[in-house]
Amino acid sequence: RNLPSQYTRAMLLQLLDSAGFFGKYDFVYLPLDFQTYSPLGFAFVNFREHADALRCFDAFRGFRVWAVPSARECVVVWCAANQQGLASNIERYRNTSLMNA
Repeated sequence: RNLPSQYTRAMLLQLLDSAGFFGKYDFVYLPLDFQTYSPLGFAFVNFREHADALRCFDAFRGFRVWAVPSARECVVVWCAANQQGLASNIERYRNTSLMNA
């Protein structure tokens, strides 16, 4: 939560990869307002291994070194159990504009 409104999915992926998480995640969703195409300020990231999710939690809790000017401080939270795992995320978004774009 609290991603800068200028952040794109590519910028988020670059941030994750540069922090040592390249190849550690299998699902990234940065929700957009489909009328303005602006990000909503939060993202869902699914990690393949629990240990990597914990490392990400520690790495980005309170993070403020964004690639764009912003005073926002990142807030990291866990999703509910039914929203964790690649299969759960695919099922959740299967019939949305995200999966059918």
